[in-house]
Amino acid sequence: MASTPDHTTDRPVGGLYRWYVLALLTLTSLFSVADRLVFSILTQDIKGEFALSDLELGLLGGVAFSIIYVIAGFPAARLADRSVRKNIIAAAISFWSIMTALCGLAIGFWTLFLARIGVGVGEGCSGPASQSLIADFFRPEELARAMGILTIGATMGTAFGLMAGGLLAEAFGWRMAFVLMGLPGVLIGALLYFTVREPQRGRYARKGARIEQLPLGETLGSLLSNRVYLGFAAGFAVQIMIGYGMAFWVAPAAIRQYGVSTGDVAVFLGLAYIAGGLPGPLIGGFLTEKLTAIDERWRAWFPGLVSLLSVGPLWLAFQMAEFWPFLILFAVGYGIFVASQAGILSGIQNAVEPSQRGFAVAFALCFNNILGQAVGLGLIGWISDSLAREYGVNALGIAVVGVCAAAGIGAIVLFVWTASQMRPSGYLAKIGAD
Repeated sequence: MASTPDHTTDRPVGGLYRWYVLALLTLTSLFSVADRLVFSILTQDIKGEFALSDLELGLLGGVAFSIIYVIAGFPAARLADRSVRKNIIAAAISFWSIMTALCGLAIGFWTLFLARIGVGVGEGCSGPASQSLIADFFRPEELARAMGILTIGATMGTAFGLMAGGLLAEAFGWRMAFVLMGLPGVLIGALLYFTVREPQRGRYARKGARIEQLPLGETLGSLLSNRVYLGFAAGFAVQIMIGYGMAFWVAPAAIRQYGVSTGDVAVFLGLAYIAGGLPGPLIGGFLTEKLTAIDERWRAWFPGLVSLLSVGPLWLAFQMAEFWPFLILFAVGYGIFVASQAGILSGIQNAVEPSQRGFAVAFALCFNNILGQAVGLGLIGWISDSLAREYGVNALGIAVVGVCAAAGIGAIVLFVWTASQMRPSGYLAKIGAD
């Protein structure tokens, strides 16, 4: 699927077509998260067959995926800042889909670990290119709304991964669930390659913005000196611990604490993800647009606030004695959390030059995956193992809430600092909001 930059088009890419592209990228994001997190609903079956601890499950869910995600993401991001982005995304989803299917052939911890690494290679290449592409289809004042819609793909991917994975596992076993979850991505890759036109890079950038890619050292130096960008990246890495904790560990915690079947958790927790995950990003994108029109600093304040607020309903959910009130409170908490994403993603894009967008996303996702996914998921698993003797089936829920609460406090501190840097760093003047 390789191609060269001369396939870029300056033909009109507005109107309905850009919404088609956004829909296709949102579907790509859906399968990115679904193929990553289908592992969550299958953990109990895998744990039983391979006799794994919660720490080992956390390593499979986090470290195996995250390390290679980060390694693959940087060269792919550099390529995305100078090459045809839609081809990168098409190749990425095709590869990770094949690797997801190969997870079903695992014979133990290490073979599954290697297959998960393969999933990380593909998914590490898609995020930076996708977000950079969207920034050239939508004007800056529309970007928060577009990123909010893109976030729906991730939230619906969590629900789809749970529901489809759980039902497929009950019908055909966990191995075939991996195989069947991987197949649709190859078709999506073909649609991306054959139907998406590459837009002119930086077409909505401010006058005087740098479009041509700088050498790696200059790009990295520019990002490391950009306090607003670093604040968004650091806040994103800390607050996403909440998102990964909810997405990966809540399903097995519910199975243990409430004694419900894998199929029931797949369907009903999946519906809870939809109930919170569908309106949350749309409301978050809408509120971010309205609030930033009043004061641009809300682009940082709002994600910090809702990240912390989401922990309250999550804590209450695990206090419930019955599964149904747990689901309702969890849906509320998840909906509040995902409202944060539009501000963060649009803030990262606004804070950097068009020539840096792909690499800036990859650099942010580096911290996101190392801290939020690898450390966060492993830490929850370790705390759960440590508390299991005293708290039994409730240990995992306690671990999830504790780590999420700490992440919520850290996130609001970092995002408040980010907002405080917008004026002295020149960010507000640069975007005409001073």
